[in-house]
Order: sequence, then structure tokens, then C-alpha cells
Amino acid sequence: MNEGPLSIAVPKGRILKALAPLFSRAGLDVGPLVADDRRLVRDDAAGRLRYVFLKPDDVPTYVEYGAVDLGIAGRDTLLEKKADLYTPLDLGIGRCRLAVAGPRGKRAPDVPRVATKYPRVAAEFFAKKGIQAEVIPVSGSVELAPLVGLSDLIVDVVETGKTLEENDLDVIETVAEVSTMLIANRAAYKLRAAEIRPLCEAIGKVVAEASAP
Repeated sequence: MNEGPLSIAVPKGRILKALAPLFSRAGLDVGPLVADDRRLVRDDAAGRLRYVFLKPDDVPTYVEYGAVDLGIAGRDTLLEKKADLYTPLDLGIGRCRLAVAGPRGKRAPDVPRVATKYPRVAAEFFAKKGIQAEVIPVSGSVELAPLVGLSDLIVDVVETGKTLEENDLDVIETVAEVSTMLIANRAAYKLRAAEIRPLCEAIGKVVAEASAP
């Protein structure tokens, strides 16, 4: 387990924009988080916190194997990875849903082909419904798959639904609600409890205040 600064893996991309103000209100130094900088590992000024920048899909792996103590990951990624982690806090940002969608007005066959970036989640979802779907892993624009005949359905993250609408696709049903989670390595959560738990409490207080009516 790493010594020195408490390390936290953060996903590159849109979640950072919402994460920085949340962390700032919780009293964390977010200077390194928002710096226009190409370094992938950045320490705060006090040397107490280390930010490690990763692709979103890699965050649970780095946390599970103890390369970093904490991480920020979407529930969709956690459902697909099934990593052995603690999830002490829902940050309440990046809310969306994983959903099944298909061409507007077209009924899927009894044994549908399903294109998705979440093959494990999709397979489990259809299996629980007693449907023996053929799951096709894809990356990139999943919405394209039914338009060109690769699949009958897709399972993907839906935020506003605008992209689906513009491609004549409709949501059929929700697979899971998704939000952004604070995750923790199991060993670090115990060994560095004196650092991690106050941090979780401070962030949790900000999240609760933000969600209060």
C-alpha cells in the first residue's frame, strides 16, 4: 500500500468540471485538479493529496489493486467491472441512466442482437428477463449499431436522450440509474481510516447540502 500523500484517481473528461467545485467546497485543494497541465500525477501544495488522472474505465482497476487509495467512478463502470471495492459515497453528480434503446416503432426479435459498451451488464440484464440476447461489444457511437443493421437494440448511457431522438431511437426500459461514486481500496480504507473518513465526511456534507430542498 502506498505511503505519503493520500492518492485519488480522477477520470479525465466531463466529470472533472463538476468534481472540482464539489471538492473545493469540502476544503480540498483543487489547484492541481484544474491546472492546465499534462502531468498525470499531481500533488496538492501541502503534499497531503495526490491526484492521478486516468481514463474512466481504468479507475476501478487502479483502486482495486492498491495503486491508488481512492477513486471517482461512474456506477455504470462499476457495474461492468465488478471490482472488489468499497463505495462509501454517492457524489450526486453525473446523474444519468443505463437504458435499453431501439429503433422507433420497430419491435425487437425474441433473440435480439444487442450492441453495447457494457457487455457484462447487458448480458446479465437480459438473462434475468429470460431473454437469450446476443451481446455485441462495441466502442464509440453505440447509436450507430441499429441504424446499419449490426444490432436490434443497444444498451448505453442516456443523459438527455437527445442523441437517441436525433437517430430515431427510443428508450425501451431502464437497466440501472447511474451517478458518480467515491470508491476506496479495501485495505487503504482500513489502514488510512484517519485520513479517509474525515475526507468522506467533508465531501458527504457538501453533497447533502447540495441535495437539500
